Amino acid sequence: MNNRFFIIPLLFIAAVSLSSCGYNSMVEKQEAVVSKWSEVENQYQRRSDLIPNLVETVKGYAAHEQGTFTAVIEARAKATSVNVDPSKLDAESIRKFQEAQAGLSSALSKLMVVVENYPDLKANQNFMELQAQLEGTENRITVARKNFNESVQDYNTYIRKFPQLMFSGMFGFEKKGYFEAKEGTENAPAVKF
Repeated sequence: MNNRFFIIPLLFIAAVSLSSCGYNSMVEKQEAVVSKWSEVENQYQRRSDLIPNLVETVKGYAAHEQGTFTAVIEARAKATSVNVDPSKLDAESIRKFQEAQAGLSSALSKLMVVVENYPDLKANQNFMELQAQLEGTENRITVARKNFNESVQDYNTYIRKFPQLMFSGMFGFEKKGYFEAKEGTENAPAVKF
């Protein structure tokens, strides 16, 4: 009889402490990851929205650069066609998204090389404003990706800690993927004069 008085409160305390098993925290952290991913997509969409205006401005100065314009437009179309389901933010989905965005970045770089050949264009107020907005957007993308990775790290760490580890898989909380640096970016580019 005396043991029941100790066992019942002990079972009650164990049930209360394990009842939520961190489920609510896992949901909050998962939602934070989804929110941060939405911000990443938002910034990439902002960049994508600026590109047609930039291309049209440059077209007026460099009509014979049609191949470059076509490459930018095609890369933009490809980048905007890759959608990632926020509930399945695995490494493969993020890699595909990054590849499409990298193609657009490469095409934009080629467009900027064309711009260098036209000093009047570089002095054009509309172009300067678009270029400043594009640079600002690239900075926002960097910040959004950093914030996303921090949120993924927090979430992944949380679901892998004890006691959440015991319940996370049972409730479908799976590890999320990170944005990773593009292959080859660990090497500094060669500068030649």
